[in-house]
Amino acid sequence: MSEEKNALPPEGPAKPAQNLEKIASLSSRERLLLPLTFGFCLLLVNTLLETGPTAGLTAAVCAWYALLTVCQGRKLLIAGESRFLLATNLVLAATLTLGSNWYFRVWNLLALLALLPIHAVGLSGGQRLPWWRPAMLWERFCLLLWGLFGHLWAAVAALLPEKRDSSARRILPLVLGTAGAVILLAVLVPVLASADALFAAATADLRSFLSLHFSDAVWKTIVAAVMTPFFFGLLYFLRRPTPLKQQAEKPPRTVDGLGFAIVLAAVAALYLLFLGIQSAGLFGGAAYLAQKGLSYAEWARSGFFQMVGVTVLNLSLLLAAVQWSRRTGAAWRAVRFLSALLTAESLVLLVSAGVRMTLYVEAYGLSFKRFLTYWGMGMMAAFLLAAAWKVHRPDFRFCRVVFPLALAGWLVINCVPVDCLVARDQVDRYLAGESAALDVEYLLYDLSYDTLSQLRRLDQSEIFRCGSGSFSLGHLVDQRLAEARADCADWRTWSLSAWLASRNGT
Repeated sequence: MSEEKNALPPEGPAKPAQNLEKIASLSSRERLLLPLTFGFCLLLVNTLLETGPTAGLTAAVCAWYALLTVCQGRKLLIAGESRFLLATNLVLAATLTLGSNWYFRVWNLLALLALLPIHAVGLSGGQRLPWWRPAMLWERFCLLLWGLFGHLWAAVAALLPEKRDSSARRILPLVLGTAGAVILLAVLVPVLASADALFAAATADLRSFLSLHFSDAVWKTIVAAVMTPFFFGLLYFLRRPTPLKQQAEKPPRTVDGLGFAIVLAAVAALYLLFLGIQSAGLFGGAAYLAQKGLSYAEWARSGFFQMVGVTVLNLSLLLAAVQWSRRTGAAWRAVRFLSALLTAESLVLLVSAGVRMTLYVEAYGLSFKRFLTYWGMGMMAAFLLAAAWKVHRPDFRFCRVVFPLALAGWLVINCVPVDCLVARDQVDRYLAGESAALDVEYLLYDLSYDTLSQLRRLDQSEIFRCGSGSFSLGHLVDQRLAEARADCADWRTWSLSAWLASRNGT
């Protein structure tokens, strides 16, 4: 199927019959998936739902792909899209075990919550749009919901025996009866103990033992059992997808490019004026800014975030103009010329923002957000270069290149020791006398354990303000080391960053 045909809008799949008697018998592999799915849900409850995006989630992601391997077999590695998303998700999951920066952990969790369903639904074959198409988000979201909530009966069907003899028919009632009895006993025994003192005294030891060893496990098991039909239904859907309904191909809509040309010309003229004034500040130096009543540091720290936002707007505008303009006549030639001019101006704006950010860092030092701003400006420059190629070759598929590029860029920044670089810059400036104060609280508690190696370069007896009191640096570092050792004591929160910090602190 061509990519143009893939652009068809999604429609809901036809609903299967809900009568269990009409359901096709499940294969042995599908029946095997049910206990494996329950085990995965139990792992998910004990990791993500209890400790958050830490090493436990790494194990859960690996377990999820083990489930997909049982479910889909070699299909997981056949398509290039699947291989790329598999590698991306595994690397994202691995970063949760390697690093301890909670900014990265939260953003990587959000990325995994988006990319794991996109990858899984893409393995079903029920979708029409490739993963790099923006419109596929809605399509795969609908398919995901249908897989999760439209096949709850599949778990019940997996429990039913394939051969309906008298002994096999008792399997489902046995499972449901046992589960119901455990739940009722867990609720009724505490209620009866509170209602009668003699019963409470007689069962005190038993209730203490169960509460100590089994209460938490029982509730985790119940939560996992509730989650299992949803995940098993999704896996069943991946093996037996209901293809989306096909529609007649519709030609792409285009409009007269004159309107876009007018907008592009106005924006390009405004940026020429803006860049002319910016150049006066860049080349005029502190003396020129003093005449305007501005200090060099004040001018440097203003506006770079706005410049990045303006660049995003410019990129969206020129892509819309090139994509939707009718590709004939003088208006189309004007759109291409003005789009190229706007791309060049946007690159100059990014350079200007980078220069001002550098001046700000030289005056105030490096921070985590400033480092990410550098990374963001570099990614925007790469996107603008891709947009310039789109202007040169209008049939170039921009998103097909930019989406993998964005994911690759995010994986790269996850592998850079950002916190260590920030701490080293701050400590170097403090030791050199370029900075009169050091924000120890920020370095210790807002960033990861990677900053400890740099803070040990300072005098450990020096007093720093942290929170509502003042403490010696050695005391604060020892507290942070204790947190690192506590993280390493539980496999679910273990990280290479915490392990290295605790090892170097001994």
